[in-house]
Amino acid sequence: MNDPRTDRAAGALYGLALGDALGMPTQIMSRAAIAARFGRVTGFEAGPPDNPVAAGLPAGSVTDDTDQALIVGRLLAGSGGHIDPSRLAAELLEWEAGMRAKGSLDLLGPSTKAALDAVGRGVPVTETGRTGTTNGAAMRVTPVGVAFPVRPLDAFLDKVVESCQVTHDTTLGVAGAAAVAAAVSAAVDGADLPAAMDAAEQAARAGAARGHWAAGADIAARIRWARGTVAGVPEAEATDLISELIGTSVAGQESIPAAFAVLELAGDDPWRACLLAANLGGDCDTIGAMAGAVAGAVTGLGGLPADAVATLRTVNGLDLEPLAERLLALRRAV
Repeated sequence: MNDPRTDRAAGALYGLALGDALGMPTQIMSRAAIAARFGRVTGFEAGPPDNPVAAGLPAGSVTDDTDQALIVGRLLAGSGGHIDPSRLAAELLEWEAGMRAKGSLDLLGPSTKAALDAVGRGVPVTETGRTGTTNGAAMRVTPVGVAFPVRPLDAFLDKVVESCQVTHDTTLGVAGAAAVAAAVSAAVDGADLPAAMDAAEQAARAGAARGHWAAGADIAARIRWARGTVAGVPEAEATDLISELIGTSVAGQESIPAAFAVLELAGDDPWRACLLAANLGGDCDTIGAMAGAVAGAVTGLGGLPADAVATLRTVNGLDLEPLAERLLALRRAV
């Protein structure tokens, strides 16, 4: 079947990996520290020896953002489009054990770690995600956007919630994941970037009615505000605003709007979006992964630099086209 969505689905997955890998060496660094070490990141860099998370990683390496997204994708593809929260918990724990065995310090994020510790204590998976408000669900949700159409929205949100429940089953966690998934899904169906970002806001607004209530600024409102804050602003000034005002921490209310601000600034240029994220400071790899997934879904795989995609494949052993096709098969069956 010659489906025009095939290139866009692959673009979403490789775009996620691209933003992740470009942001890998600068994650958890300040903007000043990034500038002092790299001047400006303009391509793949190795993990600096003094970066406590990225030290020793070869240039072009992906991190937990890509790894966990692929776990979600494989679970969806292998179970007819459903994610069993117990299986997701087991897969995430197995992933972290493998990372520890390799000596990696790139381990589970705070909300995911707390939730899986609760799973280990026997807390029901319907309760373990009730405090997760970081960006961990949003960073791994792209396969949901590839696998399912954003309309009808309630059915789409059911799928998003399945991917969130075990670790981020909160109003903020679901809203943030819904935003990224909806933007990807709309783009896979051919939406341009503004329409994809509008879909993100609508899904985030509806997603905020799901999950356990958590105090915090509304994700949809902050995405709208973040887009408007940087629209038409020169890049240097806009990146200051993203870093200093919108925020780049692991908090969902900061990094998810920051990713959409990056998209507003970069337009439908995945490479530029991912580089902007890599130079922001803070949770660079996750902001880049989310922005890269959306931009890659808009442009398709053909919109990503071929040499960069080749590097991602070589360094990480990635072959994402078969997974993209399996996820699209779920979409066709809806």
